[in-house]
Amino acid sequence: MKDRIKRDLMDLMVVPGLSGHEDRVRHALRERLALQGIESSSDRLGNLTAHFPGAGPRVMLFAHMDQLGFIVRRIEADGLIQLERLGGVPERALAAQEVLLCTREGHDVPGIISNKSHHATTPGEKYTVLPYAELFVDAGFSSGAEAEAAGIRIGTPVVYAPHARLLAQDRVTGTSIDDRAGCAVLLEMARLLAARKGGPPVDLAFTVQEEFNLRGALPLARKLKPDIAIQLDLMLATDTPDMAARGDVVLGGGPGMSLYSFHGRGTLNGVIPHPAMVDLFEKAAAAAKVPLQRSAQVGILTDLSYVQLVGEGVASIDMGFPMRYSHSAREMCDLNDLVSLTKLLDAALASIGPDFSLDRDGYV
Repeated sequence: MKDRIKRDLMDLMVVPGLSGHEDRVRHALRERLALQGIESSSDRLGNLTAHFPGAGPRVMLFAHMDQLGFIVRRIEADGLIQLERLGGVPERALAAQEVLLCTREGHDVPGIISNKSHHATTPGEKYTVLPYAELFVDAGFSSGAEAEAAGIRIGTPVVYAPHARLLAQDRVTGTSIDDRAGCAVLLEMARLLAARKGGPPVDLAFTVQEEFNLRGALPLARKLKPDIAIQLDLMLATDTPDMAARGDVVLGGGPGMSLYSFHGRGTLNGVIPHPAMVDLFEKAAAAAKVPLQRSAQVGILTDLSYVQLVGEGVASIDMGFPMRYSHSAREMCDLNDLVSLTKLLDAALASIGPDFSLDRDGYV
C-alpha cells in the first residue's frame, strides 16, 4: 500500500493544476481509476467522481485536486511578466522561486520570480518582504512579443515549478502535497472500495477550485445529496519550533481529525464536526489500532465548510494528514501518515451500516 501511495503522490505532485485549470490532474486521476477498472465521470466544473454502491447513509468522500498559484496579469514590453495571486500564496516565500507558466498548447515555460540583487539592496530592503505586485517573473524573454509568441497571455496559469522528492524516514517534500496527498489516499481507497463486499454507498470525488473560492465542490454535493461528507486535507503539523504553540499534531504521528476550523480573515465559515462523525472515527481508530491526532485551528478552511450546508445539512468532518510548510513551494508529509489515514478511512466506512444513526440527540 505504501509503495502505491508513494508512486501516486509523487506522480501527481508534478502535474500542474492551478485552481480553475485542473484538467491535467483530472486526466491523470481518471487514467489511474480506469487502470483499476473503475468508471468515473466529471461535471461542468471539472469535479471527478466514482460511485461505489452500497446500503446505508450516502457518503461523499472527497479531496481537492487543484493547487494555488498565480495568473498572468500583464506582460511588459521588455518581456517581464506581472502576476496576480490565486489562493493563499505567502508573499514572504516568493522571491527567487522557480515557476512554471502553463500554456494552452502544453508547451510550458519555466521562469523565476524576481529577487533584487543582494549587492544593490539597502540595509532596510534586506529585511523587507516585497508585496507580490512589486515582483515579476523573468522567463528569459527580451520582449513582450517574444513572450506572447511562446504562448504566454494575460490569464495564463502559473504554478510553483513542480517538484517531488523523497527524503529520509519516508518523508516526501515538494509542490502541491496540499492536496495531492489527499488524492493519493483517495486512489488507494478506490482500490479498497472496488474490492469490498459491503458497506454504505460511497461517492469518491476529486474536487476543483478549493484554493480559489472553496465552492467548486458545491454543485457536485447538490447533485449527490450525501448524508455524510468526509473531506481529506492537510492538518497543520505543529512539531517545528515556529509552530509549537499551535497544537500537538506531529509529522509521522498518524492521521488527524479536525475538531474545529474557522477562517477568521474575512471568510466567516468553518467546520465543527458532527458528533456522529467524531464518534465514528474515534471508535474506528481504536478498533484498527491506528493513532488518531486531534486538531483545532483558526486560519484553516476547506470546501467542506460549504458542502456541509447542502440540502437539510450534511453530517461532516475534516480528516487528514499532518503537513509542514503549508502553501510554500516545498511542503512536507510522511507516507506512513497517508497509509494510516487510508486504513482508518477503510475501517470507518466499514462501520457505517443501514442503521447508522445521524441523530444528534444520540450523541449527547
